[in-house]
Amino acid sequence: MSFTHLHVHSEYSLLDGACRIKDLVSRVKALGQDAVAITDHGVMYGAVNFYKECLAQGIKPIIGCEVYVAPGSRFGRDHAADGTSYHLVLLCRNETGYRNLCYLVSMAFTEGLYIKPRIDKELLRSHCEGLIAMSACIQGEIPRLLLNGDYPGAKKAAEEMRDMFGPDCFYLEIQDHGIADERRAADALIRLSKETGIPLVLTNDAHYIKREDAYVQDVLMCIQTAKAVTDTDRMKFEGSELYLKSEEEMRSLFPKYPEAADNTAK
Repeated sequence: MSFTHLHVHSEYSLLDGACRIKDLVSRVKALGQDAVAITDHGVMYGAVNFYKECLAQGIKPIIGCEVYVAPGSRFGRDHAADGTSYHLVLLCRNETGYRNLCYLVSMAFTEGLYIKPRIDKELLRSHCEGLIAMSACIQGEIPRLLLNGDYPGAKKAAEEMRDMFGPDCFYLEIQDHGIADERRAADALIRLSKETGIPLVLTNDAHYIKREDAYVQDVLMCIQTAKAVTDTDRMKFEGSELYLKSEEEMRSLFPKYPEAADNTAK
């Protein structure tokens, strides 16, 4: 089976993603892959351009979004309780899913905007039809609970998402960019998958197309946070692994769990 990148941040993840749409699709084609997703942070600005470019180059487009989910209600505005949100990746299965994702992203801005455009589980529960969900990076709810040592809480959250989306439409996402917390989270997610039967999916949190583009993405982060590249005390992505990797590179990350890579094509 082939591998498909399902967690990708384009230039429309503003001042964060460095994947130009046309170059992204061209790179996917050059890697011999036949499909790719776009999952920008909280927005769908690039969906139409992405869709058109994929069709022009003979690549299957998968429209998605890495949404921000409020810890409580999307209407909450108390900084202590609502100042942080967690990530969740949503992918469209069909037109119903696309319409629901458009609605969710719109409501995140018009009703849930507080620091970030946020949805909540109440809204998600009523508009999850036609969508596939993945547990996201270590900023997702389930990985965050696992890293905080709350395995029962993570298991409960995972089962809640499985019940919401259905057994074939929720996946536990494993990643490895050489970051210790990611590997810790992945080991716990693998255990969780074995205990619950929730399938694994392998992703690379792609923010740039090639390894050498890491510097460009770092400059974008500096602009976003009003810092200089030479500043040592600033937000910075570790390493240079957040690029669009080949199938061979991806499968080498978790060779004992080939089904996680296979599931990207599924």
